[in-house]
Amino acid sequence: MTREAAIGSVEEYFDQGDFYEDLARRIAIPSTSQDPEKRPALYAYLIEEIGPCLEKMGYGISIHENPDPIGGPLLIAERHEGDDLTTVLTYGHGDVVRGHEGKWRDERSPWKMEKQGDRWYGRGTADNKGQHSINIAALAHVLKTRGSLGFNSRILIETSEETGSAGLREFCQAQKAALAADVLIGSDGPRLRPDAPTLFMGTRGAINFELTINLREGGHHSGNWGGLLSSASIRLANAISSIVDKKGKILLAGLKPAEIPESVRQALQGCSIEGGEGAPEVDPDWGEPGLTPAEQVFAWNSFEVLAMKAGDPEKVVNAVPPRATAWCQIRFTVDRDPDTFLSIIRDHLNQHGFDDVAVGQQEDGFMMQATRLLPDHPWVQWASASIEKTMKVPPVILPNLGGSLPNDVFSDVIGMPTIWVPHSYAACSQHAPNEHVLAPIMREGLQMMTGLFWDMGDGKTPVK
Repeated sequence: MTREAAIGSVEEYFDQGDFYEDLARRIAIPSTSQDPEKRPALYAYLIEEIGPCLEKMGYGISIHENPDPIGGPLLIAERHEGDDLTTVLTYGHGDVVRGHEGKWRDERSPWKMEKQGDRWYGRGTADNKGQHSINIAALAHVLKTRGSLGFNSRILIETSEETGSAGLREFCQAQKAALAADVLIGSDGPRLRPDAPTLFMGTRGAINFELTINLREGGHHSGNWGGLLSSASIRLANAISSIVDKKGKILLAGLKPAEIPESVRQALQGCSIEGGEGAPEVDPDWGEPGLTPAEQVFAWNSFEVLAMKAGDPEKVVNAVPPRATAWCQIRFTVDRDPDTFLSIIRDHLNQHGFDDVAVGQQEDGFMMQATRLLPDHPWVQWASASIEKTMKVPPVILPNLGGSLPNDVFSDVIGMPTIWVPHSYAACSQHAPNEHVLAPIMREGLQMMTGLFWDMGDGKTPVK
C-alpha cells in the first residue's frame, strides 16, 4: 500500500498492453458528434464502455439527456468515501470529430487503433479518449493498491465538446450540486513540448464572427468596369488591414490585453514552443512586438482570418466582385470582455470609412470564454509538487492554454479551481487525418496521474 506500488501497478498495466487494448476498444466506437448518423455511438460510448468500467470501480452511474436538442448525452459518475474528505471532479469528452475516412496514411481506418513505433493512430487517441482513459486508469490503480481513493471522486463525461459543448453550461447549472467539488482535475490539449510534463489552469477564449461587404447585385466585366466600380474584395482586404497589420499585430487597443500580469510573465520565462516532429517553425517576427512566443500564445490575444471568399474561386471570371466575406476569429485572455469586441470593430470601421463592411456573428456562432488561475494558487503549487515527485523534474506551468475548452463552466458556473494535465503534444494531428498519440507520453501520463490521485488521498491537499 505505497505510492510506488500504485505507480508500479499502472506501469505494468501499460507495459503488458492492457491499456492499449482498453483504448483500442474505445477508439473502435465511432462516436463523432459532427455526424448526426453516428449519434447512437455517443450513447454506446457512455452506456456500453465508460459506464460499466466505472461501475466496476465502485462508482454510481447516471446517464442524462442533453438539455440542448443538438447535444449528445452526458454521464455523471460518483464514488463517495466520506463527508469530510476532499472532493475531486474529473472531466473528459467521449465525442470526436469526423473520421475523415479514406484520407489517412497507409489506408488506415480512423476507428481501428494501429501502432507504428511510438505512435498510436486512431480518431480520439489524443482528443480526448486517450486522455480521459489515462485518468480513469490512474484512479483504478489507486483503488487497486490502497483499497480506497482517500477522497470523493466525481466524473463528468460529455459527448458534445466537438460541437461547442452544446448544452453543457445549462446542464452544469442544473446539476451544480451533483458536480460540486473542491477542484477540477482534467486532461485535454497538448504539452508545451513533447518531453515536458505540463500544467495549465485555464484557456484562452475564442469568438468567431464574419466581416462582409455586399456592394451590388452581380459582378460586372473587369475590363469595362474595372477602375469605375468599387471592388468588394479590395475594400474588405483594406478593412482587415486596418484592424491587424501585415505582421499580425492587432491595431485596436480594445482587442488586446492592457498588460501581462507579472506572475504570468514570470511563469512563462524560459518556456519555448516546440510542437515536436512535424510541427511548423515559429515565425519569430509575427504578432505583438516585444513578446516571447510563449507570451504571444498564452498571455496575449490574436486576430485570425480563418477563411475568405470573393467571386467564385473555383471558376474565376473577369468580373469586379460585388460581395466578399472574411470569417474571422479572436483568441483572447481573461483581461478583456469579449462582449465588447464586435462593437469596437464596428466603431473602428465607421471611423475609418468602412461603414459598408458588416460585422456580425451567426446566432449559433462559436464562442468560448477565457479563464485563468494564477500560478501561485495553492492548488497549482500542490499539483506541481506531486508531478515533480513522480517525474523528478518540475512541470511547465502555464496560466492558461492557448486554445479553448469549456473551462468556464467549471470555474465560473460550478465554481472551483481548475487544473489540467495534458497527455498529448502539439503535432498529434488532432481534428485531422492521422491523429495519434506518443506512447512515452501516455506512459508518463499514467505515472503522473496515479501519483497525483494517490497524493490526493493522503489528506494533505490545500484547505477547502
